[in-house]
Amino acid sequence: MTLTTQPPLRHVSILACDGVLASTLLQASDLFHMASLRLGKLQGRGLTPAFATRLVSPDGLPVRSFSGIMLPVEGALDAADIIILPAFWGDFDQLCQRYPEVTGWLQQRHCEGSTLCGEASGVFWLAQAGLLDDKEATTYWRFFAEFAERFPRVQLNQDKHLTDADRLYCASSVTSACDLYLYLIESFCGIDVAHAVARDVLHEVQRSYTPGRIGFGGQKLHRDVAILQVQHWLEEHYTDKFRFEEVARAHGMSIRNFMRRFQAATGDKPLHYLQRLRIETAKGLLSTSRKSIKTISYEVGYDDASFFARLFRQHTGLSPNEYRLQSQRKSPEPGHS
Repeated sequence: MTLTTQPPLRHVSILACDGVLASTLLQASDLFHMASLRLGKLQGRGLTPAFATRLVSPDGLPVRSFSGIMLPVEGALDAADIIILPAFWGDFDQLCQRYPEVTGWLQQRHCEGSTLCGEASGVFWLAQAGLLDDKEATTYWRFFAEFAERFPRVQLNQDKHLTDADRLYCASSVTSACDLYLYLIESFCGIDVAHAVARDVLHEVQRSYTPGRIGFGGQKLHRDVAILQVQHWLEEHYTDKFRFEEVARAHGMSIRNFMRRFQAATGDKPLHYLQRLRIETAKGLLSTSRKSIKTISYEVGYDDASFFARLFRQHTGLSPNEYRLQSQRKSPEPGHS
């Protein structure tokens, strides 16, 4: 019998350039490689990775990191399902002059469906390529002033640690980048793989923000300012008790006009959008806390825990307890049975 090698399911390319912060580059590489090994094991491949993670440089040559370490790479700019732009240190104008091919590469890859992720100063590459024009973005707080001056068309949000818009993701720091990569791992590899990786690397991390807002940015790429204001209001008040008639009136619309405009702008009905906000927050609480289902139900805006459990199953296919067990159960290391 002839054995055939199954091709990688996904390709992840991580950009290496002179001045890159090696820790941010290798963090991304390690997380996706962990996920690849775990997914490979689930697929019966043993320790054969389920997808390829590669370090690439604009010219295919090694680069010198911020701390002076020479980093080997595995090739030049290529096609990939996910592209990671790690943080760098140095003069961005000099980097653009040295690596003029990067922006064109990003434009082409995004046009062909790739998911692009910038971490801290790595977000500058996305903005330089014009991909963030008229879209929301964030970056490391020390770069706010420079970023806003360089890229006035980008909607810089200084209050968010994570933003997403049309397969363009921005993370402000190392911790938020970890959350972003785990979100992508769940999207590409499934919840079991994502939570196994999270347990290995993030079990003690305390955050001052909610990662669960990721996934909603694409629904803000519209020009209805009033509806965008409502979306921001819902993100701040999703636990409150209110009627959409009151929300519509407060934003100068009749309920019928509001319902029509909200769905036209976001592709979602207001109630379903609100439910998703609550369920995504609940998922985070189930994964990272020991709070009871009843307490979590109340904290995300539902007094009736039974109703919350039914709604949670509708949105995720799992009960809250099943979701918690999947996210917290112990699993063996990739190399052990």
